Amino acid sequence: MTIARNITIGLSTLLVASLVACQSTPPAAQGPAAIELVPPTEAQVEQLEVAQAASDAGQYDEALVLFQDLLAENPTITPAYMGIGDIHMVRKNYEQAEPAYARAARLEPNNFDAQYGHGLALQMLERFVEAVRAYRRALRIDPGSTKANLNIATTFLQMTEADRAVDYAERAVALSPDNGAARANLGAIYEELGRSAEAVDSYIAAIELMGNQPPLMLNLINVLGKENRYREAANTALTLIRIEPTANAYERLGWCSFKLREYDDSVDAYRQAVDIDPSHWPSHNGIGVNAINTWLLSKKRDEAAKVVAGDHFRRSLRINPEQPRVIQLVLNYQL
Repeated sequence: MTIARNITIGLSTLLVASLVACQSTPPAAQGPAAIELVPPTEAQVEQLEVAQAASDAGQYDEALVLFQDLLAENPTITPAYMGIGDIHMVRKNYEQAEPAYARAARLEPNNFDAQYGHGLALQMLERFVEAVRAYRRALRIDPGSTKANLNIATTFLQMTEADRAVDYAERAVALSPDNGAARANLGAIYEELGRSAEAVDSYIAAIELMGNQPPLMLNLINVLGKENRYREAANTALTLIRIEPTANAYERLGWCSFKLREYDDSVDAYRQAVDIDPSHWPSHNGIGVNAINTWLLSKKRDEAAKVVAGDHFRRSLRINPEQPRVIQLVLNYQL
């Protein structure tokens, strides 16, 4: 079974999530196999094929029993450990997958799939430092592996070390220019490094390859904004709304419209967002900013606008009190 070992971590799934700090425990040394490999018998080879076929057919419980029976007879059959690891990865049982891949990697240190699978399991367990080491071992075996370059880059990004990720991410794109996940990953890394123009190009390429995926489109809107390309960002937000009319999508349209000084459109978009999700505090802030802008443009004569601003800023703070800039606005303007 190769499903689990073909998994790559695309930024579209991670990128929109908060990046977490890496905590890990020292990995076990990956040295030569402690046990001399015993070639499987003909009967064991046949049973291995049956187990693999059961796994490929989704009969995971049956396959696990067959793999485990094989290892009870011969604990040095690397493909059996790999099969067990693959099944646990598909089932998202990462804590059980990791030791199976680790054992396979110790038995056969030059087995790319074992090293890569071990890295992937460690990454999913957020044991990032160990994952990087495993991916590096895999890359020493096959430096031209797109998925290993892509996933080590993503791991560094999860560790908030985009500067260490970028070379691997660029290599993944160079190896597989038509790989949308690699393009998206590179875009996220460029964005993290403040290289917004390059991030725009990478996200556009990823969207061309993968289609209009909402997380990618949100990322593209953000970096277009950083490049002051607000009209393109607004158009992207409108396309996103047609695909997935979420509070986040309308909030981004409201932000773009405000930057374009299209204030009525901005307020409308923010109100659409809070209609969809009354707890969407960034959109309450957006309504508040528009209202305070109206009040200031009226030379502070439009008291109704001031009331609206105060109301929505307070709603936002009730939902998310940790907003010092909003608190300062409320205090400064006595809202």
